[in-house]
Amino acid sequence: MTLFRSFKNMLYATGLASSIWCSAAALAESVPAPADSQQPEQVRRGAYLFRAADCAACHTAPDGAGLTGGRPFTLPFGTVFAVNITPDKQTGIGNYTDTEWLRMLRDGVGRGGKHLYPVMPYTAYTLLSDADALAIRAYLFSLKPQQAPARQNQLSFPFNQRWGLIFWNLLNNPDKRFQPDPARSGAWNRGAYLTEALGHCSQCHTPRTLTYGLSRKAYAGAMQMGWRAYNLTSDRQHGLGNWSEDQLASYLSTGAASGKGPASGPMAEAVEHGLRYMTQEDIAAMVTYLRSLPPIAEGPVAHPMPSGDAVARRGEGLFAQACAGCHLPDGQGRQSAWAALGGAHSVSDPAGDNLVQVLRTGTALETAQGRVFMPGFSKAYTAEELAAITAYVTAHFGNTQTAIKASAFKN
Repeated sequence: MTLFRSFKNMLYATGLASSIWCSAAALAESVPAPADSQQPEQVRRGAYLFRAADCAACHTAPDGAGLTGGRPFTLPFGTVFAVNITPDKQTGIGNYTDTEWLRMLRDGVGRGGKHLYPVMPYTAYTLLSDADALAIRAYLFSLKPQQAPARQNQLSFPFNQRWGLIFWNLLNNPDKRFQPDPARSGAWNRGAYLTEALGHCSQCHTPRTLTYGLSRKAYAGAMQMGWRAYNLTSDRQHGLGNWSEDQLASYLSTGAASGKGPASGPMAEAVEHGLRYMTQEDIAAMVTYLRSLPPIAEGPVAHPMPSGDAVARRGEGLFAQACAGCHLPDGQGRQSAWAALGGAHSVSDPAGDNLVQVLRTGTALETAQGRVFMPGFSKAYTAEELAAITAYVTAHFGNTQTAIKASAFKN
């Protein structure tokens, strides 16, 4: 065993490591803070809407430079890189007029007629009102321009031919604005707008068709770049039907909910960059809308954590050595609710997709109490050891049997 690993395990065993979903000192955010009271009302509104639209999660560069793009999105047919959305005139959005901005958000067509790849969720943003779309533009134009040329996409033929998106849009872009349902409450309509248009939640949580448009199984759950976006419908076994309103509100606004585990991966990013800035009224409206989604019985079932004695698993010793220092042997979490494992969907998933991703690459979330994060373990433990930990965690905390093989942890 290496000296590094011995030291690391000592920290975990004594509970001194604060890097496994335990509270850490807050780090400076790479994205500009919301507009202050001295700025025009449109800019202040735009700052809030920008957060609600979760733009920063995709457009923040891998090195942390705010909104300068460069983040890779790996698709089955290649890689698309996010672009600079600062008001720089050479490499950003500084030359966009109001008309061009609206066309980009709604039709997926940028300046000069350049079609955007639908990794940018314009099929959801097309629902935005003129006032909200232009308020977001006003906020972005109030920020400091930063030069950051776009990285070259790496797509195979014929997917590198942008003109083909004309036909994709005919099939998959609704190109319409949100219309309130007069038969529903104001809270429901507000929640629908926040969820469907600004939050674009369906883009991750709805299965895709053969053309990579959204299927009719809205919010039934889907795989996204190795992470599973879980079922959000009202189904009691597979979805959110057995979540209380308080649990849903807490999960959306903080990334943690009692008895349901913490958010991780892309969902943690959505909370960090967007949802945690939203008002209690808007979070409550989203909860109202989500609870109304028709049930679809698909995806893994989230089991409650067993209350009896734990079944001995092959990874029990490894968990005690590497994980219990922060998660605690009973999975309740040391210092922080974000370290709790019991009730988490990821530990009840027989496929173990998100648990594998967390163990391999880690996850992080900025909270009101500071930054909580878990590093990847792939450099400190072998693939076989990580597979054993996965088997133990899913059985002990998720009451689920998995067959995760060591190959899942190898690049």
